[in-house]
Amino acid sequence: VLGDDTVWELDFCSRPLLDERGKKRWELLVCNSSRTFEHSEFLPNNKINSVVLKERLEQVIEAQGGKKPRKVLYFRTQLQTIVTRALDELQIKGVASKRCFSIMSWLDERLENVYKPDPGYDEKATAGFAPVQDAIPKELSDALRGEQWLFVQMDWASLKEEMKDVLDGKAFGEIFDPEAQCRMQITDDTLIPGVAIFSRRANPLSGWTASLDLSNLKPDKKRACLVLETGVNNKWKYAAFEKTAENLEEAAAWEAAKEEVGGIHFLAIQDDPDAETCAGLWLLLDRPLPQV
Repeated sequence: VLGDDTVWELDFCSRPLLDERGKKRWELLVCNSSRTFEHSEFLPNNKINSVVLKERLEQVIEAQGGKKPRKVLYFRTQLQTIVTRALDELQIKGVASKRCFSIMSWLDERLENVYKPDPGYDEKATAGFAPVQDAIPKELSDALRGEQWLFVQMDWASLKEEMKDVLDGKAFGEIFDPEAQCRMQITDDTLIPGVAIFSRRANPLSGWTASLDLSNLKPDKKRACLVLETGVNNKWKYAAFEKTAENLEEAAAWEAAKEEVGGIHFLAIQDDPDAETCAGLWLLLDRPLPQV
């Protein structure tokens, strides 16, 4: 099992569904990482506050045997105040993150299977939030940089073996289960593209990197560097390359390989190219935010 079910994901937002008064309906979704439990309920739009959210979350926790999650991820920063207040009251850590891969996939499914068939569905009834401006990549602290890096690839079976060290606490990193969380089918021989960072201080570098909430790596041809995406909307200039035709071609091929496997890729931090193990390993996913 690659997921971590001590981590839950939450979405609390209006949906493109209108009630009999023409008002947008609000919905609470909560699930664990592996999606072995999924809770959904519609709420009247006069009940959209942290007190009601806290009450509903208490009921969900009780239904799951009374054990609180270690942390709860959410991706809509526009509702940060309500969500964090409710979670603080319950003494649960809330994290604004684009690693909400389970709930994002669930929302994609619900759009097709629940919202669109609903007689109240209105595609013009968006959540009503101003779109978050795309962040401009910032300079990254030198402490978070390796000395050398390469585009690499690894078959899924070998990558799963490497990820065991993260699960066992022997390596820094964060992983997820593409099959359980995103309903993706990956065979063991599928080649997964990645980026390997080499550093003589691989262990402390991995520890510092773990303080960031990593979600995606993307080559930026204009800036001739890799851009690291963290949190919900932070971008960092991560690894530079010379702007030669050969390098730009390699970056484009890597990005195409990433698209080929549905956006899955990884970041590995090692002492050197011959190292047997990774000091840090992150499984990442390049995907758009849900349409609802």
